[in-house]
Amino acid sequence: MVEYWYNVRTHEVEEDAQSDYTQLLGPYKTRAEAEKALEKVRERNQAWDPGDANGDGWSDSD
Repeated sequence: MVEYWYNVRTHEVEEDAQSDYTQLLGPYKTRAEAEKALEKVRERNQAWDPGDANGDGWSDSD
């Protein structure tokens, strides 16, 4: 079964991890899912800390 990975250094999708795992997000079942990896990361980060409206790692309530 083919797995897809998003490379955060090259911003490309790889089939069956070809790069160092420290540079990869995944695995994903489809190429389309892997292409949206950074979008998914942003969504999860916002859900984790919705008070961080500035996106700088510091919430307004600190």
